[in-house]
Amino acid sequence: MSAAVPLIERHCVEGAAALDAAAIAALLAQVPGWNVAGNRLERRFAFRDFHDTMAFVNALAWIVHRENHHPELQVSYKHCTVAFTTHSAGNALSENDFICAARIDALFAGRAGA
Repeated sequence: MSAAVPLIERHCVEGAAALDAAAIAALLAQVPGWNVAGNRLERRFAFRDFHDTMAFVNALAWIVHRENHHPELQVSYKHCTVAFTTHSAGNALSENDFICAARIDALFAGRAGA
């Protein structure tokens, strides 16, 4: 897809290819707060309480289900860590990971009481 189209407006595609280091760096600049750790795109989100955390996780689950691209989640009382990698791309990063990161950022920014 064209780089001119913002990540938030893109959708995940089946069979997305692994990205090279330059493409990862360019896409990473579009999702502030996320970092690359090995072959994973990760971000830790903080919340007021457990209810706020779980509301976010449930909404996140709906988003990634619609994109058919599912992260690893670590959920605790006031935090959730989200990590993406693309298994079909050899457990490497693909554009799908960054698309979902952008969508999750929008969810986090727009949640009630934020």
